[in-house]
Amino acid sequence: MEEKREEKKEETKENNTAKAGGFKAFLKKQNIVFSAKAYFIDAMSAMANGLFASLLIGTILSTIGTQFDIEFFVEAGNYAKAVAGPAMAAAIAYSLKGSPLVIFSMIAVGSAANALGGAGGPLAVFFIAIIATEMGKLVSKTTKVDILVTPSVTICTGVGLSMLVAPYIGEAASSVGNIIMWATDQQPFVMGIVVSVVIGIALTLPISSAAICAALGLTGLAGGAAVAGCSAQMIGFAVMSFRENKIGGLVSQGLGTSMLQMGNIIKNPRIWIPPILASAITGPIATCIFKLEMNGAPISSGMGTCGLVGQIGVYTGWLDEAGHCMAGAMDWIGLVLISFVLPGVLTWAFGLLLRKVGWIKEGDLKLEK
Repeated sequence: MEEKREEKKEETKENNTAKAGGFKAFLKKQNIVFSAKAYFIDAMSAMANGLFASLLIGTILSTIGTQFDIEFFVEAGNYAKAVAGPAMAAAIAYSLKGSPLVIFSMIAVGSAANALGGAGGPLAVFFIAIIATEMGKLVSKTTKVDILVTPSVTICTGVGLSMLVAPYIGEAASSVGNIIMWATDQQPFVMGIVVSVVIGIALTLPISSAAICAALGLTGLAGGAAVAGCSAQMIGFAVMSFRENKIGGLVSQGLGTSMLQMGNIIKNPRIWIPPILASAITGPIATCIFKLEMNGAPISSGMGTCGLVGQIGVYTGWLDEAGHCMAGAMDWIGLVLISFVLPGVLTWAFGLLLRKVGWIKEGDLKLEK
């Protein structure tokens, strides 16, 4: 009797193992991999690209159209801004390797999540798009009527979640962003340092500072501090590494991304000290002295000098309803100092000191070709 029980236990165990193995094999076949990197690095970076290709470029085109009285640019910009939700969701699905039907179905999901998420729509899109994409991948190409099943599951999952949780996710994100902006208004010196350093570090890490700022709706003084921090990283690394990388490195980092230095940071983390110190100085200068504010699209706060998007975002906040620039000389001086001059000078000086004490050696900042 005892032997039969043992045999039954073993059989049950084997069946469970087989089922677990079969389910894992099925997930692998459907290209579903539960990964923090895929969800919080790849997907977030893709979301930022989606935002850039819609809301951000739309804002830039509209601004150019308004300033130069080109109606076509204004209209093109407005159409681009209108599809921010779908662009983000489709980009996320693409990064997670969804099938074409899944990716195209995310247009409806992104529209619902962004609209129902309100001011915190980008964060709602981020979470809901990931879940809807994985659900779509789960059923993708498993039936003979895939053209009906996959879009139905993807859209119903995404829209259903949007109706259930998007408003709450949006409110939470908006609340966090409002708290950060309120704290920056109350304590511009301390929060100027904190926001500048944290968002600047996020810009250089393989995550998206632009997506973070967009998700939190970071504008105002806090947005200005974020611009300062991102600019310190980009211009700082570009200037500090000029002896190694010359003009090509100056442009690729100063107008592209400081993320290019991530490999070198892993090898020698001390090279990150100069731009971080620079951001800790320029942040409070931006908030306390020049009162630099981001009143453009929140995503611009996390872009720094990448394509001069951060600076264009600040500039759009200086325009009145008729499109006339209301900025004074001090506004322009502050923007130039915070975005370009101080990051370059401070990071270069700190970098020179660290080179002299041997913390940074020749070639530590060399970018791979």
